[in-house]
Formats: sequence, C-alpha cells, structure tokens
Amino acid sequence: MENDSKSYKKNEMKTENKTINKEDLDFDKNHLWHPYTSLTKPLPVYPVESAEGVRLHLTDGRILIDGMASWWSVIHGYKHPVLNAAIVNQTQKMAHVMFGGLTHQPAIDLGKNLVELTPKGLDAVFLCDSGSIAVEVAMKMAVQYQHALGNKERSKFLTLKKGYHGDTSGAMSVCDPVSGMHYLFQDFMPKHFFMEAPEKGFEEILTTEEIATIESFFEENAAQAVAFILEPIVQGAGGMRFYAPQYLIEIRRLCTKHGLLLIADEIATGFGRTGTLFAVEHAGIIPDILCVGKALTGGYMTLAATICTRKVANVICNGEAGVMMHGPTFMGNPLACAVANASLNLLKNSNWKQTISKIETTLKKELSKAEKYPLVKDVRVLGAIGVIETTMPVNVEKAQAFLVERGVWLRPFRNLLYIMPPYVMHQEDLEHLCQTMVAVVQEEACFAL
Repeated sequence: MENDSKSYKKNEMKTENKTINKEDLDFDKNHLWHPYTSLTKPLPVYPVESAEGVRLHLTDGRILIDGMASWWSVIHGYKHPVLNAAIVNQTQKMAHVMFGGLTHQPAIDLGKNLVELTPKGLDAVFLCDSGSIAVEVAMKMAVQYQHALGNKERSKFLTLKKGYHGDTSGAMSVCDPVSGMHYLFQDFMPKHFFMEAPEKGFEEILTTEEIATIESFFEENAAQAVAFILEPIVQGAGGMRFYAPQYLIEIRRLCTKHGLLLIADEIATGFGRTGTLFAVEHAGIIPDILCVGKALTGGYMTLAATICTRKVANVICNGEAGVMMHGPTFMGNPLACAVANASLNLLKNSNWKQTISKIETTLKKELSKAEKYPLVKDVRVLGAIGVIETTMPVNVEKAQAFLVERGVWLRPFRNLLYIMPPYVMHQEDLEHLCQTMVAVVQEEACFAL
C-alpha cells in the first residue's frame, strides 16, 4: 500500500476556492436527511469538493485529514488509481445486470477472494447490498437452518448487550434494546435474549464464575434460539468497547453444545482493522456465518457479503423452501464486485499486518497523553482503532468545529472521540490527528451542551 505522504500544514495545498451556493446549502439543510440528524435542528455540514489520499478538500478551500476513513471503509484512501481503474474498466462492459439466472466474472472472482480470505470452512457466499442487509441475510439463514432441521419452535436470537448490528428491522432487533440507538422501536421489534455485555478487556482472562454465568445464560435461553449473533472483539457503535477473546471461545463452545449457529458480524472489524484479518482470529474460532461489508470495496461502493459454512448452506437448501429466501435487485452488482476485487487484491498484496501494527503503536503512544486530563475516563487502542472515552457527552457541533479548524475530520458520538484511519495514512498525519484528539479533551467548550 502506498503512503499518502503529504503532511498537514495549515493553508497548505488549498483547492481552488469554490463554494456551493447558499441556495443549494439551504436546500440540503431543509430537505436532505443526514445520518442521525434532525431536519428541524440540523447539525452543520461541511461541503466536500473532492477527496484524495487521506484528505478531504472542502469547497471553501480548507483541507482535512480524514481519521474516520468514511465510517471505517476507505482503507486504501480516496481516489486510489487501482480502484478508480477497476470502476472505469467495468463500466465499459456493464454497470449492472441482474444476478437471478445470470452470473459474471467480477462476482465469481469476488466469491473466490472471500472464500480464500475468510476462516477455513466458510465457503458459501451470499452477496448483498449493505452491512445491515448482510445481517438480515445471516438472521434469515439461521432461521431457515433451524426450520429445515425440524426445530420450528426456535425463533429467537441470543446476543450481547451494548451491541449494534445495523438500522434495518431484523438488525435493530438484536441491537441493545435499552442503551442502543434503536430503543424507541422496542415495541415494534421481536424480543430476543440479551446476555450482559463483556466486561473483561482484550488482554484479560475470565474467571470460573464468569464462565458459569455465560453457561447459565445458554441453559436458560438456548432452547428457544436459532443462533447467537455478536460483533467479535469490538462492539462498535454500542460504545467502541474491546473485549477478551475468551468470550468468543466460550460462546463458540456453547453454541455447538446447544445446537445454535454462531453469527460473527465483522462489518466493522473485517479486513485487518483489529490487527488480524478478521477479529474472530484473535480467539482462533470459526463462526457458522460471517458478515462483511464497509472496507470490502475500499469504501468505493456499497456492497456486503454473508458467508456461511457448507453445512449451513446444505441444510438450508435441503429444507422446505429449497432455496435461500432472499434476493436483492442489486445483488452481485458488477461495478461493486469489480472494485471489491481490486480492494481485496491491494490488501492481500500489501504488508497490511505490519502497517496495522505500526498504526497501533502510534495510537497507543499519542492517545495515552490524554489520560491525565479530568474529562478522560479511558483510553484504549486495538489495531487501527483508537478511542478516548470521556466522562461527559461530546458536543458534536462544537467539537467538529474545533477539529475542522485544526485540519481534522472526526465524527464523535456520545462520550467518545475515536479514530479508525485509512491504512495508508502517513505517520505525521496520524500524529497530528491524535494530538488534535487530545486537544479536544482539554477544551471544555467541546463538552458544553
């Protein structure tokens, strides 16, 4: 992977001054929903003219280092020549063709790539539109699997509190029903069984009593359930929480014992983000179903995949329906598959493990400087993920203005400042990002609600 070697300096490399006209911005403000934002009291938005490497070029000429990788997806940076070429070349052949009854080389190649890269035994690939849909497909797979085995009385899911799996109905139902973002929909969604969120950190060991508590949870609820779904090692939008691999080992053991499938939602953690290619590898376990997305296309297009074992696929296909009961219009979109192959090949052919290790070292060194400030509750780092947890909620509008003024793009939420940078980020840029994060927790105005 090539490094984006242009370091941040104020007013450096400004783009030509181009400002979206006020009428267009007013239309955006009054008519366009932005994620988790009000239309009556919208947060400010920053118009982007272009993006290249790890930089966002705003229409007013300011340049921001992107520490979010556009919500964790742009691992190779923006405007990458290899990914650009993949899109252009595929467009010359076909942008889309239905996947029902037809196939094409980009989809076949992507299937091969995913079977090669994912843990051994995961070899039946369902291509879908987005991370949330990958979770929906995984949940439907689990229901169909148990139904085909004759376990028609099973209809529930086991999962973890503090979890997050997406914004569609099925995915929402296995997000934390109390502290999660979807608590307003509790009465609308089916009720599932939630185990207490893991408390032991990444390097800690579970006690005998803690293992017994997990076993009790299974004893009480497994007979009604089809599967256990979780985010392995890192609970993302539920609080950027890192937990001990031993939880995965115990849950895998108990799923097997009780005849449940294990679904690993690696939408956020897949493709190297935690220091292993997939987070389940920290525990040495293999799930029955794996969901991937986000970084799959290098952030170029929306695409995800739900990958299951041959056993799961065979049971489903020998069941009453005889098929997997899902089929999106844009399933296996050739453009998305082509750029996904290019992105995965870039990753495979790079020294990604060393790159992530170097990012982790820098994050630990720089973010630890925040620990001395009163507003800081915890600082934690795993792979290319860095988190500063504060004792008070962050004022997003004020914090983002503070960050943008210093040439940085981050998107805090609740009481969390976090970074998940593109893997190609240069050392100097990464240090600047971290130092700016530390500066935020010194600025009380960023927390005044």
